[in-house]
Amino acid sequence: MTTRKKVVLAYSGGLDTSVAIPYLSERGYDVIAVAVDVGQPGDLRAAVERAPVLGAVEARLVEAKSDYADGFVLPALMMNALYQDRYPLVSALSRPLIAGVLVDVAGETGAVAVAHGCTGKGNDQVRFEVGLGALAPGIEVLAPVRDWGMSRAETIDYAEERDLPITTTKSSPYSIDANLWGRSIECGVLEDPWAPPPEDVYELTSVGGEPGERNVEITFESGVPVALDGERLSAVNLIETLTKVAGPFGFGRIDLVEDRLVGIKSREIYEAPAALALIAAHKDLETLTLERNFAREKRRMDTLWADLVYQGLWFSPLREAVEAFAATTKEAVSGDVRLRFTKGGCLPVARRSKASLYDHDLATYDSDDSFDHADAAGFVRLWGLPAKQWARRHGAQRT
Repeated sequence: MTTRKKVVLAYSGGLDTSVAIPYLSERGYDVIAVAVDVGQPGDLRAAVERAPVLGAVEARLVEAKSDYADGFVLPALMMNALYQDRYPLVSALSRPLIAGVLVDVAGETGAVAVAHGCTGKGNDQVRFEVGLGALAPGIEVLAPVRDWGMSRAETIDYAEERDLPITTTKSSPYSIDANLWGRSIECGVLEDPWAPPPEDVYELTSVGGEPGERNVEITFESGVPVALDGERLSAVNLIETLTKVAGPFGFGRIDLVEDRLVGIKSREIYEAPAALALIAAHKDLETLTLERNFAREKRRMDTLWADLVYQGLWFSPLREAVEAFAATTKEAVSGDVRLRFTKGGCLPVARRSKASLYDHDLATYDSDDSFDHADAAGFVRLWGLPAKQWARRHGAQRT
C-alpha cells in the first residue's frame, strides 16, 4: 500500500482552493486545509468546517488578525505604501504572514509539502513561493491551480461535476480577496478595461455616498494611529471603524490597470477606504514634522518599499534596511490630523503636532513676521549662481 504524503494547503474557502482539495487528494496527498484569519469578512469558520466535506483530512482556522495589523499593516502605513502610487498592497501584505503559518503547520504535522491556490498569471504565486523558499528552503511547494491549466469556467465545471459546495458561479465569476486592509476584485466583465465595474462588485463602499460631509480626527503616536475622534482603539478596531465611516461616502475605490510581476497588465478593482484615509493622514502629518531633505528621501524609500512588497520580497534584507531608515522618522510623526469626508472624497484639512516644524512667526505675512527678508537676496544670488555661470559660458537658454 502506497503511503500518502501530507500537504498543507493555504485555504480560503473560495473556488480555487476548494477545488484544490479534491484535486490534490486524487493525486495521492492527504490535505491539511489551513485558513488564516487576517480580517476577511464572511464566516471563515464555516468555510473551514466545509473543508472535510471537500476531502481534507484536517482543517484549521488560525486567528492572525492582530498579528496582521501590527506586523504588516502598520509597517505599510509607516511607509505610506502605494504600488503605482495607488494600490495599498491589500493582498500582497497578507501573503508573507500566511506563508509563515503554512511553514509552522507543516512542521507540526510532518507535511512534506505546502500548496497555494494561485494561478500562473498572478502575483501571489511569486509572493507565496519566494516567501516559502526564504522560510523553509527545503520544502516542496505545489501549485495545483497553476498546474491543472483549467479556465475559470472549467474549474466551476470540475466543482459541479463532483457536487462540491462552492458559491462561485459562471454568472458571478469574480475572484475576490479581502482582509482587514481592503478588498481586491478581478475576473469576469472586469477583464475589459473599457467596461465600468458593475455596482455588485463593491461591498465596502456605496455608490450613493453619505449626504453632506463629516470630519474625523486621527491621532498618531510614533507613526501609529491610536485614536479616532479622541477614542483610543487598537489598530484592528480603528481600521474597522474607519472603514465603516469612510465607505458610506463612496471613498476608497480604486480602478487600476496594474503592471503585474509576470509582465502583463491587468485590470484590478480595489476597495480600501480605511487604508487610503490613514495613508493620507499619515503623509500629511509627515509634511508637518519631517525636515525637508529627510522627507524627500523618505518618499523615495516609500516607493521602494511598496515595490519590494508587491514583488514578493518581504523576506529580504533590503526591505528590512528600508524600514530601519524609516523607523527613525516615527518618533516625530505624532499628532492629530483632521480628515474631511465628502461624497467620493477624503482630504486632510487640519493637522497639529508637538513635533511640528511649522513656525507661524516665520511663515506669516503679517506685521509680526520674524523672517529676515534681507537674507533672501543673498540666498537667491548664491542659489542661482551655477545657472548664471552656465549661461555665461554656453549662452542663455530659452527652451
